[in-house]
Amino acid sequence: MPTTSRRTSRFTESLIREMTRVALRHDAINLSQGFPDHNPPRELLEAAKAEMDGDNHQYAITWGAAPLREALAEKISRDTGLPCDPAQNLIVTCGATEAMMVAVMTVCDPGDKIGMFSPFYENYSADAILTGCQPVHVSLQPPDYTFDPAELRRVFADGLKAFILCNPSNPCGKVFTRPELLQIAALAEEFDVWVITDEVYEHIVFAPHRHVYFSALPGMAARTIMCSSLSKTFAITGWRLGYVFAAPAVVNQARKVHDFLTVGAAAPLQHAVVAGLKLPATYYEKLARDYTDRRDLLLGYLDRTGLGYTRPQGAYFVMLDISPFGYANDVEFAHWMTREIGVAPVPGSVFFAVPEHRYVRLNFAKKHETLHAAGERLLKLKRG
Repeated sequence: MPTTSRRTSRFTESLIREMTRVALRHDAINLSQGFPDHNPPRELLEAAKAEMDGDNHQYAITWGAAPLREALAEKISRDTGLPCDPAQNLIVTCGATEAMMVAVMTVCDPGDKIGMFSPFYENYSADAILTGCQPVHVSLQPPDYTFDPAELRRVFADGLKAFILCNPSNPCGKVFTRPELLQIAALAEEFDVWVITDEVYEHIVFAPHRHVYFSALPGMAARTIMCSSLSKTFAITGWRLGYVFAAPAVVNQARKVHDFLTVGAAAPLQHAVVAGLKLPATYYEKLARDYTDRRDLLLGYLDRTGLGYTRPQGAYFVMLDISPFGYANDVEFAHWMTREIGVAPVPGSVFFAVPEHRYVRLNFAKKHETLHAAGERLLKLKRG
């Protein structure tokens, strides 16, 4: 028989999703995969039920149903201060996962170099491999996850075609400051590099930190491909609704890629989610407060264990330092923790470009009762 492609041998199945299966096998509390265990807003559930009784069950326009693109355009303009034409600047995708792949395939050719910070969300590395690109990494140094401007410049100067920026960052919870983003913007301008942003956690930011939209920085709208989703904002990760926001010339090319990748996202859900986008500003304010409470609840338990961690500035993950346990392999530790402690984490090594086994990632997008139950189990990790 012929062999399978060489590219598929260069990465593994998602370790994040695997840990969900491990959690189920051991009846553990799943703090690994990044999904909430609470329901979406009532308005979305009611809209979805109504759509199931409606007529939107066939293909929507490939790049997104008009009502959703109009609602997204209004949101993006409000948040970024940039004009957003629903007919020219937007593509609705099957989650931000597809949006990122569309963006990379639109601006990069096989052999191109694509930069990213490390630690990074595991999909970015796979995106680079699947598109035939060469990933190049810039270190974010724990515990503050700051970068070295000299290292960043060297990477940009080495012939990058695009740079991926996740802000707020998964897995480390860093929210990049405006001065940091301006450094990246200046290099993108100097070396003529596309910037692909992953901003799915844009509304989950903890005071006093603030989210700055990269495309809204001076001169960046034309060279930024913003990828985002509605999954985290409205607790609908299973609806698979994301989008690309970019200049018309980029969108014209990206729509072709999207069309032949997936044709389009689920039509009735595209119409239903408009109800979420019409929620008032108070919804987003409450969202940030609620996630602040969840973060602080879990961190309170971690404080009692005596283990080290970096306090998240945004997103809904925390990186826990497991080095005191002496495991040489974080995957082995994650399986032990799931089996013996009853809480499933993600091994941190999946997020780093270099061998790094000191961390596991925990997800606090859970009900308070779930976090209390997980916290009580985590206390078994307490160091003398």
